Amino acid sequence: MSNWVQHALNRASFQPKQQAAWLIVLGVIMTLTFGGISLSQIADYASTNRSIEDLIDERDRLELENETLRAEIADFQTMPRLIERAQSLGYRTATASDMEYIMVDDYTPNQIEDVVELIPNEAVDDIPQYSETFAGWLQQNWDSLVNQFRAFGR
Repeated sequence: MSNWVQHALNRASFQPKQQAAWLIVLGVIMTLTFGGISLSQIADYASTNRSIEDLIDERDRLELENETLRAEIADFQTMPRLIERAQSLGYRTATASDMEYIMVDDYTPNQIEDVVELIPNEAVDDIPQYSETFAGWLQQNWDSLVNQFRAFGR
């Protein structure tokens, strides 16, 4: 074992030219490794950005399609279209002779609506009134604390 250590530590085995060559080889390997890693990350970043751009384009296309459909729906809901559709279904515009008016007793169209009472007057008396004050609440909690200590002391 000591021969091996002596041989490893022998100055003759460490030649400066070999050290320089190994350092250059190690530097090239490290450069290639770091370069490959950085190129891999850059390629992944570019791929992700391209996917995001494709998704943004798809979103914009769908928004445009939605707006087009909303405009088409609004066009179908115009009065001339609705009247035309009603006539194609057999409806026609009502004339004065087609209208009937019904008289309802005790109905006045200009009256103010009555407010409906949610709680009947009899039920109001059954509702407990809130009368607790902060001082009362504080006194109640203080008495409860004192009683707990007295019960603990027994």
